Amino acid sequence: MRVHTGQPVPPVEFTPDTVTLLRFGAVTRNAHRIHYDTGFARSEGLDGPVVMAQLHGCLMHRAAMSFAGRDGQVLEVEWQNRAPALAGERLVVSGTVGAVDPVSGRVTLDLVEHGGRGDVVCCRGRAVVLMG
Repeated sequence: MRVHTGQPVPPVEFTPDTVTLLRFGAVTRNAHRIHYDTGFARSEGLDGPVVMAQLHGCLMHRAAMSFAGRDGQVLEVEWQNRAPALAGERLVVSGTVGAVDPVSGRVTLDLVEHGGRGDVVCCRGRAVVLMG
């Protein structure tokens, strides 16, 4: 596939529920109750269980890998959380190609994750891939 600056990165969507957050927390050793216990999350001033930062990163990686293709590689992923996302809210990662290095073949993707009420920006990031 020919890649050019400004090319859209197709969206990747995911809607985590509290069971998914509990299981993801177990795998990543993040057992904080704000991620799966509604009552506890509310007692901490949150509207409900919140998605953990690492899951946002996984969605950024998924979008990058999907763009790079089956034989592609994700070389780097970085992101900054901007707003909380709650269990049950649809998260959508999309973006654009920010740069293409014709010598190394590295493609830099500028990514953004929207979700929650009002389609807020939950995080922004970038990934560097080699196309498959």
